[in-house]
Amino acid sequence: MSQASVPLCVDLDGTLTSTDLLVESFLVLIKRNPLYAFFCIGWLFRGKAHLKAQIAQRAAIDVTLLPYNARLVAFLRAERSSGRDLYLCTAANRKFAEQIASYFGFFAGILASNDALNLSGVQKACALSEEFGPHGFDYCGNALCDVPVWKQCRRAIVVGTRPIAEAAEMVNQKVLFFEERRSLIGLTVREMRVYQWVKNLLIFVPLLASHRFTEGDTLRAEAIAFFSFCFCASSVYLLNDMLDLDADRRHISKRNRPFASGQLSLAFGMLIGCALLVASAGLALLLPSTFQLVLAGYFATTLAYSLRLKRFVLIDVFVLAALYTARVAAGGAAGDIPLSDWLIMFSILIFLSLAMVKRYAELDALLREAKVCAVGRGYVTQDLGILRSFGTASGYVAVLVLALYMNSSDVRMLYRHPHALWLLFGLLLFWISRVWMLAFRGEMQDDPIVFTFKNRLSLLVVCLCVATVIAAS
Repeated sequence: MSQASVPLCVDLDGTLTSTDLLVESFLVLIKRNPLYAFFCIGWLFRGKAHLKAQIAQRAAIDVTLLPYNARLVAFLRAERSSGRDLYLCTAANRKFAEQIASYFGFFAGILASNDALNLSGVQKACALSEEFGPHGFDYCGNALCDVPVWKQCRRAIVVGTRPIAEAAEMVNQKVLFFEERRSLIGLTVREMRVYQWVKNLLIFVPLLASHRFTEGDTLRAEAIAFFSFCFCASSVYLLNDMLDLDADRRHISKRNRPFASGQLSLAFGMLIGCALLVASAGLALLLPSTFQLVLAGYFATTLAYSLRLKRFVLIDVFVLAALYTARVAAGGAAGDIPLSDWLIMFSILIFLSLAMVKRYAELDALLREAKVCAVGRGYVTQDLGILRSFGTASGYVAVLVLALYMNSSDVRMLYRHPHALWLLFGLLLFWISRVWMLAFRGEMQDDPIVFTFKNRLSLLVVCLCVATVIAAS
């Protein structure tokens, strides 16, 4: 029997595409309405096949954006060109299988799960053997659940890691291996966005402003608060990226994120996200209850932002400003440091300006790509002018608040050399002006806080500001 006459059966999840359609469609459903999570529990009691069918009925996935295995697709096209029949054989629901088969156009038939049958493992092996006869087909898969199928096929094709290939070789002497090498640790750290942890340095602002940076216990509490916030923020980043797959895949740079590109498993991401949240909560228990309340509020607000609030014009930037300010409030709560009205007012205004910078930079990038609106946001490129006005005004009013504070009696009571603080005024005035000028030029590619610690001149300004506060005290 020639190879061209042997049908080639191809798995979908983790093989043809590097994502998991059940998890992805579940996330689409949860994003639409979180209450669907409770419905899913009920559907699961009626079997995994029923769960898949119910989710598929309610969730829509753009199959043209899914991360496909380019090497495997090229191989399949070559096999089809040689006259070989290809079949899509998947445990995913038939609705998604039909859409993907239609998208590629080279599959002769489909075998997929329905409301009553979850076509996986032994059941898939039996279905293929009944359809094509024992050892009458080749099968391409990616996981240990495919071992029963590889045992029944003529030749096994493995997409994945070396241990999976070795499992296939134990039951089939003919194995073709498409190896995938991924740095799990590197991808996880990248998805956690550890570089964004610099934003949580805002937790130390109350410590600096109150001149208590020499107190060991307070410094220790602030350090614990810092890592608690870091773990919490990273868990939210993971969740946000899992909920934003469709929008990220349409974005010129975000499409390369580990979840959007399929380099990192969504199920693994859920596991890591939960672990980070537990670690964050564990550290928070070592700190005062007021810090725990601030952290819980931060998490709840960030969750609401990811699910709904970021879609609404202006509400999103006010929420972002509140989340930045929450870090300052958390620093005060962790070290039992009272926050002055001046600090709160300054924080809200300066962070509102930086949130506006972030939105302005995103819209400006869209304009340069000749696009009109941002996917999943309420903004259009015509909003650039008003955002610029709001943002610069907020930034300069924040600096004005700082100037008024320097002339208040509070400064003379707290600082031995209050006049030295006027250097702080000049530095911040220069910095906020430069941030907006770079945004106008289209050179603001990062979150403004992250940019501050990556850009040498901005980092110098931060160091000079810290040195000024210490010298004035």
